[in-house]
Amino acid sequence: MTKILFICHGNICRSPMAEFIFKDMVKRAGRENEFYIESAATSDDEIFRGIGNPVYPPAREQLLLHGIDPGEKRARRLTREDYNNFDLLIGMDKMNMRNIALMLGEDKENKIKKLLDYCGGGDVDDPWYTGRFKEAYECIYKGCKALFKSF
Repeated sequence: MTKILFICHGNICRSPMAEFIFKDMVKRAGRENEFYIESAATSDDEIFRGIGNPVYPPAREQLLLHGIDPGEKRARRLTREDYNNFDLLIGMDKMNMRNIALMLGEDKENKIKKLLDYCGGGDVDDPWYTGRFKEAYECIYKGCKALFKSF
């Protein structure tokens, strides 16, 4: 079983979109038993008194528009143990990659990747700041599709 952790800054927009888009792809392909998929944050900005915020409403809306329900997903923070518990840790942009490296240290097993490196490179812009949730969804979908093809 391949264990994948998608990571962004707050775990309320991009990484949960990637988590649930990828879960949907896996399910549609009938390969659910081959993957374990989660998402996490590099910050604790969206976690209060140990409880993470739910998926941000515009991100949730984009998922629901595509028939994907994120359920009761709540933000959680990346931990050092995640490096050992997952086969792939996938960031959304160069700042995420920097923060992942600071939090986890050296990537001795070459597990840490950036999502869009699977389809030509670049960053998934943070829709929290841009307000462009549709475009973020499309970009994440493209990255997830390329990632899925790699298996």
